[in-house]
Amino acid sequence: MTDSNETRIEIYTQYPTSSVLLYNLTTILHFLLGGVGIILGYSSSWAAYPLGIIYLIFAFFQMYVMMPLTVCPNCVYYRVKDSRCVSGLNLISRAIAAEGSQKDFPNRAKGLLSHNKLYMIALIGPIVVIIPALVLNFSFILLAILLTVIGLMVFRYFVVFRKTACPHCSAKYTCPNAIAMDISKT
Repeated sequence: MTDSNETRIEIYTQYPTSSVLLYNLTTILHFLLGGVGIILGYSSSWAAYPLGIIYLIFAFFQMYVMMPLTVCPNCVYYRVKDSRCVSGLNLISRAIAAEGSQKDFPNRAKGLLSHNKLYMIALIGPIVVIIPALVLNFSFILLAILLTVIGLMVFRYFVVFRKTACPHCSAKYTCPNAIAMDISKT
């Protein structure tokens, strides 16, 4: 007999389009606003555009190029026929990368320059860089951008990851992210 409070969470082999859109739109908006915030925050300096553009290239490259090349080939979604993960990047990965080993999937969090650490830099980086700019070059627009980027990061953690993505993921039992959030037990 099962506990009446226990609910069965469906594991997706193909995430709904709405989940894929939510994941990617929040990612893209976070990166774009981060880049714009850096450029606006340092607009009085020659470094504004180079810093903002370098951040944008780094953020998009680590997410939409490095992840399909280094993380996705080791994920279960790479192997499952007609599957689509929450980011949809397994589809791109199949087209550009050779299949890896599932036992290497947890390595996404190992090492100084692991994909997880680069991903966190892409998410937290603009917040850290915009805060001093806000002090040096205050504007309500820059404050709104900073608060929106922070809000997107909080939304990603509490809604996108904890409610939409990770609980339904086939890889949650070996994924270091799901394990760290204690989602692998659901």
